[in-house]
Amino acid sequence: MTREIPDAERRARLGRRHALAAPVATAEEAARAVVALHGTDPAATALAAWARTDAPTVADDLRRALDVDRSLVRILTLRRTLFAVPTDEAPAFLAATATSVAAVQRRRTHALLVEGGVTNEPEAWLARADAVGLAFVAGASEPFTTKDLAAADPLLAARMRFTRGTDTAEQGVASRLLTLWSCEGTVVRASVVGGWTSSQVRWSAPHAWLGRDIAPGVVGTTTAAGSLHVARRYVERYGPVTPDDLQWWTGWTRTHTRATLAALAEAGATVPVTTAAGDAVVSADDAGPVAAPPPWVALLPALDPTTMGWRHRDFHLGAHGPRLFDRNGNAGPTVWADGRVVGGWAVREDGTVGVELLEEVDAATAARLEERRTELERVLAGTVVKPRARGWTPTEHRIRATS
Repeated sequence: MTREIPDAERRARLGRRHALAAPVATAEEAARAVVALHGTDPAATALAAWARTDAPTVADDLRRALDVDRSLVRILTLRRTLFAVPTDEAPAFLAATATSVAAVQRRRTHALLVEGGVTNEPEAWLARADAVGLAFVAGASEPFTTKDLAAADPLLAARMRFTRGTDTAEQGVASRLLTLWSCEGTVVRASVVGGWTSSQVRWSAPHAWLGRDIAPGVVGTTTAAGSLHVARRYVERYGPVTPDDLQWWTGWTRTHTRATLAALAEAGATVPVTTAAGDAVVSADDAGPVAAPPPWVALLPALDPTTMGWRHRDFHLGAHGPRLFDRNGNAGPTVWADGRVVGGWAVREDGTVGVELLEEVDAATAARLEERRTELERVLAGTVVKPRARGWTPTEHRIRATS
């Protein structure tokens, strides 16, 4: 008989698996706990790692992992989104999205070159740009900027111009090429230009920065093998998950998702269960009941992997979505207690951290939340974290309007 996993146990699993009920020691462990850290907003990436570790500062350990040890690397992968993933798993992530992201972006680049007035023969033009640009990348003695790439050859200095009604916009070809190459694994984001909230980066060849290649075609990782690896890791950390959850999380097609889940089941890696959200799976070696951990609280940043880790989120989010997500479905900062979202938080212009609870909590939980709020305010040290790649949520607006 298929076991039913109630929402209370799902919340217990979330707390234990995602390093929220008990912190881990390093940013690498934090990333592996949630499979990968969302990387579009650098501040959110740092805060997601900090929320899961004992780090006394908000970003130093993450910067060590990314820039010194290089055990984490930022790649464009799932859902055409930037993630910080364990470096040894990067080829699998890139292979898993070779069809859904890299191939789509190459076709999109062809279309943009024509629309932007660069060429009417985009495939031939891009082949020349690939040859010239990747030769520059391979020969670069140190990480380089987009401007450096554009200056390497007149071909790479071309600009695409787009007209939208009465508005005109431009994009440099070099910038577009780096986006394309990054999801193909032929370049990586290297050192950050600026502080821990900066999104400006220098670029590098993977072998020069990481000491290894990560492009699936170079290392021999197939799309099928990469997909199995990524799906297995997701089920391990987020299970129970439905097919809809996996499809949303990866950005795969329904066919790709179902085929990958079927392959996992055939390999004996998963077992079926049921949840309030429908038929689901868990890892075969993690199918038994999971007890609730000791009481815990967390202040998770916008776009956090836990908040956004499932398509069906009622078991942890309840009815709070409209107040804590923006209009495009992106999560804002959330307040957690024992596996449930109970409110939101924001940083005001004066650097103070405000919390708004959307449901009642007991006195002990309230005290733990206040302690965490104070600690977050201390490590932010006046840095005002604002949305990047998302909009303000209603709760953030309310908090920031108060003093």
